[in-house]
Amino acid sequence: METTLTIGAIAKRSGVAASALRFYEERGLIRSERAGVGHRRFPRSVLRRIAFIVFAQKVGLTLEEIGTELARLPDGRTPTKTDWQKLSGKWSARIDARIAELERLKAGLTECIGCGCLSMGKCKLVNPADTAARRGAGPRYWIGDRPD
Repeated sequence: METTLTIGAIAKRSGVAASALRFYEERGLIRSERAGVGHRRFPRSVLRRIAFIVFAQKVGLTLEEIGTELARLPDGRTPTKTDWQKLSGKWSARIDARIAELERLKAGLTECIGCGCLSMGKCKLVNPADTAARRGAGPRYWIGDRPD
């Protein structure tokens, strides 16, 4: 088994586009070595870091936050299951918040969310004359504003 892989092999194995991998490398989230002809060669262990990046983004971490978390990993060795558990253990609250948000979204899919579009003939939240717009942009009732 090869110890280093090309960017194409890493992209195929991780499911992440090569352009995203180059971007992650530019941001310092992953590292590669250059082969004699200048091609990127990644250590096989980078697949774990990429999986971490993908899942962390799904949880809602920014790339800056991901970089901070990855900087806590040990240098010189492949991170262990324990290393990953320490990093991801803090995500429970974020995951719970995302689940709650998705449940609100699911419950409200057939109702007006106070966007002010006024295209619905009958609105359970009643937004006459687009009164929700006075509170700012976006789905005002969805983000917590209440109708007058």
